[in-house]
Amino acid sequence: MKRYWKAAVPATALATLMNAGHVTAATETAPAAAETSGDLDEVIVTGTRQTGLRAADSPAPIQILSAEAIKAASGSPDLVSTLAKIVPSLTAQGYGQDTANATLQMKLRGLSPNDVLVLVDGKRRHTTSNIALDPGPFQGAAGVDLNFIPVDAIDHIEVLTEGAAAQYGSDAIAGVINIILKKDSSGGDLSASYGRYIDGGGATDDVGGHIAFEPIEGSYLNFTAEVRNHGYSDRGGIDGRTLNPDLGPINSTIVQLPDYPYLNHVWGDGLYNLKIATFNSGFKFSGGTEFYLSGTYGDKYSSSFENYRTPSAATYTNSSGATVAPFPYGFNPREVFDETDYELTTGIKGEVADWAWDLSTTYGVDHVIEHTDDSANPSILAGGTYPNLATGGTITFTPGNTPTDFYDGFFKAAQWTTNLDVNRNFDVGLAGPLNVAAGAEYRRNAYTLGAGELSSWVGGGPAAQPGLSPSDAGTNSRTNESGYVDLATKPIDGLRVDVAGRFEHYSDFGSEPVGKFTARYDFTPEVAVRGTISTGFRAPTLAEEYFTSTNVFPGGASVQLQPNSKSSADLGVGNLKPEKSTNYSLGIVFQPTPGLLASLDVYQINIRDRIVSSGTLNSTLNGLDVGSLAITKAINDSGNTIGPGLSDSVILFTNGVNTRTRGADFVLDAPVDYGFGKIDWSIGATYNDTAITSLERTTPELASLAPFATGSTLFDQTSTSDLTTASPKYVINLGALLTVEKLTVNLREIIYGTSSEYQSNARVVSATNPLTYFNDVIGVTPITDLDVAYQFDKHVKLSAGAINLFDRYPNKTNATLLGQWAAGYDRSTVQQYPQISPFGFNGGYYYVRANYSF
Repeated sequence: MKRYWKAAVPATALATLMNAGHVTAATETAPAAAETSGDLDEVIVTGTRQTGLRAADSPAPIQILSAEAIKAASGSPDLVSTLAKIVPSLTAQGYGQDTANATLQMKLRGLSPNDVLVLVDGKRRHTTSNIALDPGPFQGAAGVDLNFIPVDAIDHIEVLTEGAAAQYGSDAIAGVINIILKKDSSGGDLSASYGRYIDGGGATDDVGGHIAFEPIEGSYLNFTAEVRNHGYSDRGGIDGRTLNPDLGPINSTIVQLPDYPYLNHVWGDGLYNLKIATFNSGFKFSGGTEFYLSGTYGDKYSSSFENYRTPSAATYTNSSGATVAPFPYGFNPREVFDETDYELTTGIKGEVADWAWDLSTTYGVDHVIEHTDDSANPSILAGGTYPNLATGGTITFTPGNTPTDFYDGFFKAAQWTTNLDVNRNFDVGLAGPLNVAAGAEYRRNAYTLGAGELSSWVGGGPAAQPGLSPSDAGTNSRTNESGYVDLATKPIDGLRVDVAGRFEHYSDFGSEPVGKFTARYDFTPEVAVRGTISTGFRAPTLAEEYFTSTNVFPGGASVQLQPNSKSSADLGVGNLKPEKSTNYSLGIVFQPTPGLLASLDVYQINIRDRIVSSGTLNSTLNGLDVGSLAITKAINDSGNTIGPGLSDSVILFTNGVNTRTRGADFVLDAPVDYGFGKIDWSIGATYNDTAITSLERTTPELASLAPFATGSTLFDQTSTSDLTTASPKYVINLGALLTVEKLTVNLREIIYGTSSEYQSNARVVSATNPLTYFNDVIGVTPITDLDVAYQFDKHVKLSAGAINLFDRYPNKTNATLLGQWAAGYDRSTVQQYPQISPFGFNGGYYYVRANYSF
């Protein structure tokens, strides 16, 4: 009860302060003047082509996050988690299976992370090359990795929470995040922090700094660098296999391990060491023309545990006919990434004949080299002859030897974008000038998969993560040309209208026109209504189209098929095509005093041909023939090899679903001077509901299936619940930032609504235990964050705080399902908490931070 009472404090106080009439205006110098909207007089550059438009006057819902607000919430070990604590309609990924744990993603308004467009200073940012493949609400995510941008480099962030494909192109179905970098000409700061989970693990140290110069008059040059190290956490339960008396003497030595039976460390944070840097510079010539140049660079080493392997997972028969287990205590494979990420933007802008113009080009790359370490290739160890995909022949191994570290290959995403934008105001006799904006863009994307060493894929590859085989390798690319026109004006006093149209042509799937109409009417200076109707689209990422690999888990393997391949055609699934959307929104804006702003926006987003992952389509499972021959044929045609004795399945991306998302966003900011100090009150709330309006159940090729089939349809209950219920129905963010002279206290209560996901007992299915789905439900959960800071002088500031102050965890995994896993001595018993938890399952995180400004 006490936790819920704390959540009610800001709302109660807000009601009293509004009646008391003590609201005062926010100022730029106030720390975190408003955590969601920032300074109401801030001029925005996102969602409009007009210049000089204030956030408070925007016809589109836009939230401004000041640098102070971001830092006040940056006890989180990464930028994605920080944004999720400030913007209620943005959900951060708390946990990722396998390689997804190395690149946690975010989503807006409950849609895919791929439906959010990220800009840096208005220029399209490149995406990660690491695509999330395992089932879950973030499956298929290959969006921008924000954690390669240092927080200290950011001046502010603008979050546009409505579709904007007509203005910015593909990917902006859910909205746009525009990160504005600092353009200072002097000063700087140094910061250091340390934190860890109160229940152990996740130790994080972070050191960073920013410095600005004016090398010559009229110029600016900013450098920012940061080094961050984050340790493993482990929240897994007992691996049921370690308790199985039937595994025999090969497994008996496990009990000698100090941490027995908690040997499986897969359920927790991965480790990473991150080094990132940015620079941002500009110079104005005497005539007003400005040259600008900026760049980011990041280097990350990351390591994630995979499922523990018992000693019997890798054995061979010696010359005496005895079975030998060379790993008597089993082994814990790790998936390891060496990732390099960089981007460079250069451009020049100015004004000619009253036309403002901006010509720029941006090149960005994300390159991941993958290893599987502390593992074994059971086929090589067992010996025998296997197909050599590199030569087309065969290769023979002598029993008794296997590598333990494997080079798995690489994946690389590259993007080169060139833009020309112009705009001008015309006096046409209306209440305001007519702003005419137009532009053109040329973009080239490329995606490359590089094969791993032979031992990483031959015979099915090492346990946990086989490398990319020669049949997986290749480079695919496409080009895109687009143009847009945007007209904005005030036809009469109080009315703003903005109309935009865009035409895109892609070299791989053709053309797509989209449009947008936005209007706002101010009835009085205090009350306004706004609304938007738009169409949008999202081109499939090249990773969705072409990524393919094999994932090996204890007892089975699953092949990720390329949608644009013969293997997918074996299942009756064709090439991917763009998603198409229709967005509607209607809102009201209330500003009774210069310092208080409230807005409520309701919306509906219809997406046709939504790109989603299929369910897991099994061919064999636990010794049962459960699938159609088409699945087996698809695996064979893919060129991937399943290790001996493993169950096999496939997963692929397809345009098989139409969805309708309805929701509402509410934002209120109110700074209040109480005499003894000031409190900046804030409320942010979002409601979101997604329904499937059309679902492709199956194809003729998958129609003939055995009685225990898990792949009778393209989409199972897990995959559909990931779309409809895995994100919280609502999130309420209540904030109070107290400033008393040199002391600031930032209290935030985030209330997460119910979320749920179906999981199956496929791991323990048998002839007497049919496939069943169980619902994992996370109930309403309040999470309290607290940050206390003291400014000793104009240079030194110290702070301490907690994220999830009261150490809250989500509800545990469905008890009946856990019971089935335990009865079957299955490794899944390690999963104690649902992976969909929007606040993770590590408990409270406590930290200290020091900052020196100059």
